[in-house]
Amino acid sequence: MVALALAAVPLAAQETGTPVFMAPYRAFEKTEFGAMFSDPGSGVGNWALEGEYGFGFGGYDVVLNGGYLDRDDGGAGTIGASMRSRIITASQSFPLDGAFTLGIGSVVGEGADAVWIPIGLSLGRRVELEGSQTSFVPYIHPVLAPRLQSGSDAALDIAVGIGVDIRFGGNFDVRVSGGLGDIDGVAIGLVWVH
Repeated sequence: MVALALAAVPLAAQETGTPVFMAPYRAFEKTEFGAMFSDPGSGVGNWALEGEYGFGFGGYDVVLNGGYLDRDDGGAGTIGASMRSRIITASQSFPLDGAFTLGIGSVVGEGADAVWIPIGLSLGRRVELEGSQTSFVPYIHPVLAPRLQSGSDAALDIAVGIGVDIRFGGNFDVRVSGGLGDIDGVAIGLVWVH
């Protein structure tokens, strides 16, 4: 997966160090609004609450996000932006759809400030339940995220996000993701798509 991510070098919120990863599909026609709650793990923070706004821009999906991160040494604000572009369409020779992702984000406040620039490749496939409006998008999202942090040397965070986006019909998605590696923890979100 890391090799695939490296090959894709030119995000919702691994750009702020939280385990909010992206499926390879645009879930909306025009826009989306959502809220994500996460337990970032690994010394990033105790919990985070972030809002997001997404829109299409040509063949790209753009997501802007911001929120609050609770840390042992105080609170911090998060702000970030990410884009996604489909680059792989499932076929008989490769069963998954894929999207290139790129983001930039920051955590600023009490404790060490940090900036992440995650680059990744999201791979997954939509599964629709027969006779139902419910669909699932299980996916895997490996990322490489250069990190600049106050008081520390620059570092390269490597993580693999695993998640599922669930639509029960209508305009709401439930999104669940978790990270393994340098960006770990779990996240759950509710997103209104239009």
